[in-house]
Formats: sequence, C-alpha cells, structure tokens
Amino acid sequence: MLHILGVRSGGQCPAPGVLVIVLKWNEEDVDDRFGDLDLRNDSDIPEVPPSTDSTPEILKRALSGVSARWKNWWIRGILTLLMILLFFLIIYLGSFMLMLLVLSIQVKCFHEIITIGYRVYHSYDLPWFRTLSWYFLLCVNYFFYGETVADYFATFVQRREQLQFLIRYHRFISFALYLTGFCMFVLSLVKRQYRLQFYMFAWTHVTLLITVTQSHLVIQNLFEGMIWFLVPISSVICNDITAYIFGFFFGRTPLIKLSPKKTWEGFIGGFFSTVVFGFIFSYLLAQHEYFVCPVEYNGETNRFVTECEPSELFQIRKYSVPPLLKTVLRWETVNMYPFQMHSIALSTFASLIGPFGGFFASGFKRAFKIKDFADTIPGHGGIMDRFDCQYLMATFVHVYITSFIRGPNPSKLLKQLLVLQPEQQLNVYKTLKSHLVEKGILQPSTKG
Repeated sequence: MLHILGVRSGGQCPAPGVLVIVLKWNEEDVDDRFGDLDLRNDSDIPEVPPSTDSTPEILKRALSGVSARWKNWWIRGILTLLMILLFFLIIYLGSFMLMLLVLSIQVKCFHEIITIGYRVYHSYDLPWFRTLSWYFLLCVNYFFYGETVADYFATFVQRREQLQFLIRYHRFISFALYLTGFCMFVLSLVKRQYRLQFYMFAWTHVTLLITVTQSHLVIQNLFEGMIWFLVPISSVICNDITAYIFGFFFGRTPLIKLSPKKTWEGFIGGFFSTVVFGFIFSYLLAQHEYFVCPVEYNGETNRFVTECEPSELFQIRKYSVPPLLKTVLRWETVNMYPFQMHSIALSTFASLIGPFGGFFASGFKRAFKIKDFADTIPGHGGIMDRFDCQYLMATFVHVYITSFIRGPNPSKLLKQLLVLQPEQQLNVYKTLKSHLVEKGILQPSTKG
C-alpha cells in the first residue's frame, strides 16, 4: 500500500510550480498479499479450470443420439452398477482388502481436496509445500494405523522385538515426526508469501481431519464386525441412488439452494427406501458369522478371522407387533434380529442427516466455483463427490457403537495383559484375585 507522507510546492521545489508527493511503500502490506486474491469476498475467488470429460469412448458412441438429461442418467447408472459389483468383489476377498480400499479412498480424497487448494490459491510454486502436505498425510496415518496395530495385532507384535519398540514409543515417534514437518514448514516461510503459506497449512490440516480421521473410524467400525461396516455404507449408497431416482422422475419441489437439483420428493422417497433396504439387508447379513463376528487377527495363521458365537444382537427374538400395525399386518408377533432395530437408526441417519454431508460438499464446491472435486468417475465426479456423506456416517456409527452397543472386550483386554511384563501381570493377578475374594466369588486361600 502507498502512504502519502508529505507535500511540498513553490520555490522549495527543485522545479518551481511542480508538486512533489513523498511516498512510502509499506512492505508488510506486501507480505500479507498474494496476487489480487481477497478471501473476504467470494467474487474474488478465481475459477478452477473445468474438469475434462472422462467418459469412455465406447459409452460416448453408444449414447451419441441420447438427450443430455438421459445421457447423464445412463452414464451414472452404468458406472454405479460397475462400482457396486467391484464393491461386492472386495467384500468377497475379505476384511484386509476392505481396509486397503478404505486407505486408497482416503488418499484419493486427500489428493482431490489438496489439489483444489493448489489451483485456487496458485500455490504450486510455494517452497516444499506440496511435499509437506503429503508428509503430514504420512505422519497422521502412521499415528492412527499404529494405534490400530497396537490394539488389534498385539499377539503379532509380541513376537517381534523391533515392533515392540515401535509400539511402546509409538506416540512419541509420531509426535517427533509431526514436529519435523512443523519445523520444515516454519523454515519454508518466505517473505511476501506468509499469508498464503498459512492458508495452505490450515487447508492441509482441515483436509487431514476430514479424510484421515474419518477413514480411521471406518476401519474401527469394521473391526466391530463387517455388518457395522456394510450396513451404514450400503444405506448411504441406497439413499443416494433412490433419492436420485425419485428426484429424477417425480422431483418438482426444490429442497435446498446449495443443490438446486435436490428435491423434497427425492429426499422423502430416499428416506423410506433406505429404511426398508436397511431393515431387509440387516436381516440377510445377520444370519452369517462372517458378517456379524468381530474381525480379529489370528497370530498363529497370520490371517484375519471372523469366527465367534454371535452375540444377542444377532440371535432371533420374538417381538410383539405394535397395536397400530396389528390391524394392517394381522400379526401378533414377529421374529427378527435385535440388530434390525439398530439398522432403523442407522438408515434414518443415513437418509436424513447423511445428505447434509453432501450439501456441505456442494457449498464447498460453490465457494470455489467448481462443479466436481475431480473427474475420476464419469457422470459422478471425483471420489470425494461419492464419499462426502460416508465420512459423516462413519463418525455417527462409531459414536453409536461406543454409546449404545460396545461393552468391555475380554479378548482385547487379555491381549493387552499378555504384552505386560511378568511382574506387572502378577500384580494384576493379585489385584483381581483380591477383588473376587471380596465379592465372594472365590474362597480365600488357607495356605499361610
């Protein structure tokens, strides 16, 4: 910014009659600016270049004579069907492949959001910043997945001294790695780019919060039993598809300005369809140990196992039909799994609150003048466009399990005890024995 310090005229000037203005350039104002971008006004946000059309040529030729509206319908429908079939294949391959899928989706979502930041703020030339963004992603993943290894792979870790050291000092190592990145960021600060660099630093950390934290919760839900992974995710997918179908054919009333194509007809139709789907899908999954048993790592076979005696949630019980439904169904009682009642809560959240994750993403895209996060999936956009509601759902499921479902896990506690030193194990044994004697469960020892 230019500041006028003074004005001189007349005979005191080098040339009579010439007005001289003494100016000073404020360098700190330059440091706080980057280009002409003013983040206080949306109109100053530059438009990100539009995504290219990634539709396969075979589909383009097959749908060449179809109207734009129906062309998008067919492209979305075919790609949705292919993604569902791929998802079923990964489920068949087992829990480990599902974890790899979650990790892959997390990395791609991170890449899409970070790339938008680079494009909007023209920050490709910032020193180290692209490298630092990915470094922080590795650090946060190291922390969260290290915690998972310590919790669920205790028997595997116990057999390897190198891993015992890493697990014992895991949090300190994670903190040291993060501090390294933090110091690298401070050293990378350059004059006239300060504000931009701090904007991108915050952008990276918010992106990490959205992607890494939520994907970690998805995996935590998976370890509780594959059904806690499949029912919520499938409910969101079902709601997305059925709301689109109802909105496409019957939509007349706009739902929210952030998403002009969303309608009340699609929202309501998606809700009822999702609740029915979740109820039936839960019934089908609850019959199989593979889906209901907690996922555990077997150290002897080096494999994930899903074998157990199903809990009460997954055992058929008889329920009395409410009086209002008796006249309609003409049933006095109905046999069902208790988990099906929980599926109603999960489906309700997926269809009523879950879409707000999509509305949030729509607001984000409108703020930065983009149509989609990327062009990874023809007709759908980027991976983040398909998983914006899933992350919100993952948090809800984790909170729901910890609040209403999960109790103490004896097998997990036993694994933690086995990692302790012999002296510590002996102290735990004596404390537990004294407690059981006081409760009258054990008789006090008569040996002196």
